[in-house]
Order: sequence, then structure tokens, then C-alpha cells
Amino acid sequence: MPFLQLLVLQLRTQGIRRLVMCTGHQAEQIAQEFGDGCKWDVMIDYSRELSPLGTAGALRLASRYLAKDSDFLVMNGDSFLELDIRQFLHFHREQGGWASIAVRKVSDAARYGTVQLDHFNRVVDFSEKKGIREPGVINAGVYAFNRSILEQIPEGTVSLETELLPRVVEHGIYALEQKGLFIDIGTPEDYARAQALQVSLCQAALSAAQTGPLERPSC
Repeated sequence: MPFLQLLVLQLRTQGIRRLVMCTGHQAEQIAQEFGDGCKWDVMIDYSRELSPLGTAGALRLASRYLAKDSDFLVMNGDSFLELDIRQFLHFHREQGGWASIAVRKVSDAARYGTVQLDHFNRVVDFSEKKGIREPGVINAGVYAFNRSILEQIPEGTVSLETELLPRVVEHGIYALEQKGLFIDIGTPEDYARAQALQVSLCQAALSAAQTGPLERPSC
């Protein structure tokens, strides 16, 4: 099963039907594989980069699909996190900040940037990757954003993780810790681990089914 299909299944299982895929590398293959989404009972639009724009730049490009949405969900395409999306969006609305992120404690945060929180689950700082093998709280690659954040993304190549989020911390970024299955396939070792965990990942993607559709799109 393609890794990206896990994310589509997870979103569909939890009631999200409108998806926007931000594509660049291998955009044609992705569009050919997923089409308009009818195979998975979802609707898929594509926002294609003609040149690399970074994670925040890609979000800015996709903003034309978000004109009617005050809040929206964003997920990295190369990581999977087991979570209750409805609970996460409820948390985001309750906090009232510009952004909410799902975070995960890991035993080895060497290849990740870490997130510093206060006692109210508000993000106070983002730390760059240190390459030190020690435990930490990391950004797990799932976000809920208020559309106000789109106005803060300049044209060009912009990173969501290292440029945009640190810039808007003062507007309120909150973190909800998750304890479920998490994997990032950004290294050959973890890509191989994802293949070995395919059954568990599929089960996690199909868990926590919701009864009603959530109409907020996912990028």
C-alpha cells in the first residue's frame, strides 16, 4: 500500500471528505494513483508546485482552495500519526490560537526539531535539530490552522517548521500530545520499518471511525 494512501484512509475513516494534495516531485504519478478520490469516497484537488516552495510556500499556493474555511487541517505526506482528528480540531477551536500542532514524546529526538511548551500547552519555542540522542517532545507533522496564518506567508520558498511557526508564536500556537503510533519515513531505516509495520499502520489508519463528515479540507 502506498504510504500516502494510509493518510487518505485515516482522513476518510474519521469523516474528512475534502482533501487538497500539495504536490511537486512525482506530481503526475500521485494524480494518476489517486485521481479525483472517488475510489476512497473523498474529493481530491491538487495544488501543484512548478518549482519547490517549501512547506509553508506550498500551503500559500494551496490557499485558493481554502477560501470558505476559517480553520483547516494540514498533514505531512511522509509521516503518520495515530490520532483522533475530531478531538484535535476541538482542541484547536477551544484554545483559540492561530495554530495547533500534534506533538509526540520520543526516546530519541536527534533527527527532529523539538517543541518547548509551558504549563498551559502553549508553544513557547521551537528548537532546531541538535543531533543529540536524547528524549524530547517533537512536532509530529499534523496541524490545525486558522486562516489568519496564511497572510503571514511571504511569496517564494518558505519553511513551515523553521520559518513560519517560530514567527507567529506570539499569536498562539498550542500543542496536543499524542501517544499513538508514529512514524516518519524520512530515512531509509524508517522507510524499511514502515514496510514491516504495514499491517499495524493500516489498522491505526482505520481506527477511530467517526459518525459524521467533517467538511474542513486537509492539505
